[in-house]
Amino acid sequence: MKGGYSRKSVLTGITSFLIVLFTMPLGHALMIFMEYVLSSTALHYAAFTMGAVGLVMVIIGVFAKGDTRQTLWGLFGGLLFWTGWVEFIYVYYAHRYEVQPLLNAAGEVVTKPEYLIMPSSFGFWVMFMLIYIFSIKSGCDFFTYLQKVFFRKSTTTIVVRPMTRHTSIVTFMELNLIMWTSYLVLLFCYDENFVGEHSPVTAIVAFGCLAGSFFMFKRLLKITQWGYAMRFSIATVVVFWTFVEVLGRWNIFHEIWVEPMAYTTEMITILLAFLALLAFLFYQSAKKKNSHN
Repeated sequence: MKGGYSRKSVLTGITSFLIVLFTMPLGHALMIFMEYVLSSTALHYAAFTMGAVGLVMVIIGVFAKGDTRQTLWGLFGGLLFWTGWVEFIYVYYAHRYEVQPLLNAAGEVVTKPEYLIMPSSFGFWVMFMLIYIFSIKSGCDFFTYLQKVFFRKSTTTIVVRPMTRHTSIVTFMELNLIMWTSYLVLLFCYDENFVGEHSPVTAIVAFGCLAGSFFMFKRLLKITQWGYAMRFSIATVVVFWTFVEVLGRWNIFHEIWVEPMAYTTEMITILLAFLALLAFLFYQSAKKKNSHN
């Protein structure tokens, strides 16, 4: 049924959502594991290499054939880029200049040093938002909505045309920008000088993200194309994960991915499920390609 649910669209949507969802705890666990097994010097070199590999993967994706392949190159390249050249860069400078973590009353670390300085990137984030709102005609519902609100009838004259579309680059930028946005929102909410982690505003943000991810997931279940479903899953998962992060901050559940060595069985199970879903995606993509030959 056009524009509605079908067995294929539901399977595509759920699989895509779970693949992207599993990258969240696995990404956290990878950072913790690297910090645990590598020396400080080796960690910095490994992180720089990781970011460089991610960048190369995204560029390779520009020349890849097929929407799904380009999306996957952009997704996994973007994840390595974010981890290596964004998060670990903050780790490096936080440790280099001895930034102290935020502790609770019991002396436990609640915010690591690198995340305390990440909100300083707010101005750079605004610059990217200006480009996307004023100069790019994108397929993102959020930006399209803002353009309609700000420009109204002048939208077609202010935002004339889209950028040259390379699916790998689009996926890469979408992933990094929405991750960046999520981090900034959470960190400003946790900061007692701005909002506070137990403020009603933080609760509204958390449950607003939960509600938003629910409606996004409903739409995701109508998408039949693997590449499009994967890209839409990125936004859906990050919005949902914002809610998960707040629950973890409130100690409503234990975040096993921040202690991967203590929960080896659980993390290996998540990794195996992730690899199985990825193999299923490749199988379905190859099956579709062969049916068209």
